[in-house]
Amino acid sequence: MKVFSSADELKAAVGQEVGVSDWLEIDQDRINTFAEATGDHQWIHVDPERAAAGPYGTTIAHGYLTLSLLAMLMKSTYAVEGATMGVNYGLNKVRFPAPVPVGSKVRVRTRLLSADEVAGGLQVVWNATIELEGSDKPACVAEPVVRLAF
Repeated sequence: MKVFSSADELKAAVGQEVGVSDWLEIDQDRINTFAEATGDHQWIHVDPERAAAGPYGTTIAHGYLTLSLLAMLMKSTYAVEGATMGVNYGLNKVRFPAPVPVGSKVRVRTRLLSADEVAGGLQVVWNATIELEGSDKPACVAEPVVRLAF
């Protein structure tokens, strides 16, 4: 894990890869729990029998489930000491190039795209690539925007 001690250290790291998380297995229970939380019960996610005859041969994770894992996965790649608060400010871009089949593993690779001063702190934009074990294509590529107060 990369630990930044100041806003200046973040600014100096722009353009650099910051870290890679551990692998996380996506099991059917996680998919089902996400379906319950969001009300998205599409068969490709929650019906293993029907999905077995579908285009992927098994259930797949919701794209938004994959995206929602960013915060958890990214927090193992970096920390910012001295920040009094950090908030999710949104996303610039999101794409889902490959499906995440049940039982597969994902991890995130983070690169710092920008760190700009804003009123009250620093706005940081990341490139976050959720890699899919054994796949040439990532499961998700996003640009999360975080606001940090110091």
